[in-house]
Amino acid sequence: MRKIISSTYISLDGVIGNPQNWTSAYFDEEAAGLARDLLFSSDALLMGRLTYDGFAEAWPAMEEATGDFGVRMNNLPHYVVSDTLDKPTWNNTTIIKRADAVATIRELKEQDGQDILQYGFGPVSRALVENGLLDELRLWIHPVIVGTDDPSELLVHRDFSASFELAGTTSFKSGVLIATYTPTRK
Repeated sequence: MRKIISSTYISLDGVIGNPQNWTSAYFDEEAAGLARDLLFSSDALLMGRLTYDGFAEAWPAMEEATGDFGVRMNNLPHYVVSDTLDKPTWNNTTIIKRADAVATIRELKEQDGQDILQYGFGPVSRALVENGLLDELRLWIHPVIVGTDDPSELLVHRDFSASFELAGTTSFKSGVLIATYTPTRK
């Protein structure tokens, strides 16, 4: 059975929104190597609509700058949970309707293959946790306080709680700490 891994950049104050604005100073060779290992140990990307829109806009133009990392991002199967996306613009995209999401993701997880990678943490992540489908949560904790007036930019901002167990940590010279957690199963 495949694992589903959520990999999320987060600031010290819990902000996950707009990471392109506050993470680049910390993305060094160590971080790039681990990000590469994570991507290449996966054979599918799972995302919600917000992440999909950002990735579909950015990644097709980034292959030249990012080499085989960008090629892999663009060519892996992309699964997006959305009731409003009709015509995906990113190649290899499959739309999963919200009503079918848990069952469809469970089927994907039961297939043979490598891990399924999810970037970010939002409604899809919440559904994964609530239904026992998320295997690992990797928080890339950046040594920066971002501040936000928008609660939707926080890791969790309403009506959700879950317990996790620490599975491991990785620290980088840049000050970034990756804390890997596994959900506590009920």
